[in-house]
Amino acid sequence: MASGMGIGTGRGSRVVFQTPGKEEGGEEGGGGGEQPPGRRLGKLTVKYDRKDLQRRLDIEEWIEGQLHTLFDCQEDDIPELEIDIDGLLDLTDEEQRSKLRALLHECGKPKEDFINGLLYRIKGLRKMSGCLKK
Repeated sequence: MASGMGIGTGRGSRVVFQTPGKEEGGEEGGGGGEQPPGRRLGKLTVKYDRKDLQRRLDIEEWIEGQLHTLFDCQEDDIPELEIDIDGLLDLTDEEQRSKLRALLHECGKPKEDFINGLLYRIKGLRKMSGCLKK
């Protein structure tokens, strides 16, 4: 094993690069560590557009509200449905509609408005990487 700080020390998804032979009096254990000239440690991680994340959150909240209406239920009584937005983004329009109809097959109310609304909202949405999904 190499000496010094390692990559993947079990502290989340932060990656620390260390220049061999160059030691500064930084903190041990990856807290401060060395930073490449002109770059901050935080700049080495993948950044996601805050607007995309907010848009996704808004869509998820909209879905939850619509499911309450569709199933005529209270907050804790929504049937457990997994509507995978990223999975839908991989499908064609007709496949998306078919998948949503299958997920909502137990709903007695008309669901086309919900399906149309959801497909409209996810248009142009980018897939999130697997590391951020549950």
